[in-house]
Amino acid sequence: MKQHATSSQTAKENVRLIHETGLHARPSVMLTRLAKSFHATVEIACNDFGPWTDAKSIVKVMGLKVPYGTMLFIRAQGSDASSAVYIIKQLILSDFDDSQRTSDDEIVRLS
Repeated sequence: MKQHATSSQTAKENVRLIHETGLHARPSVMLTRLAKSFHATVEIACNDFGPWTDAKSIVKVMGLKVPYGTMLFIRAQGSDASSAVYIIKQLILSDFDDSQRTSDDEIVRLS
């Protein structure tokens, strides 16, 4: 029987959180919703060595209580890992501004 190779990428980036109130409810929901739109496993941390938190869990993301100015580390593993990390980083760089993001239909997956 022929086996198909699964495409698994890993990607990692870091970005400074510039939202004045940190990663509170609205930005956490936006980040979590975006993370859930990818097949890849997406995690965030406040330190390059972890502990790593599931970015698809609103409870876990809000539980981090990340304050303004914190360096946020993002990593993903899966077929669309590069896209996930890139697009989540752009959300954070835009200060969670919906008007700066393209619609979901226009997002080009970079995988």
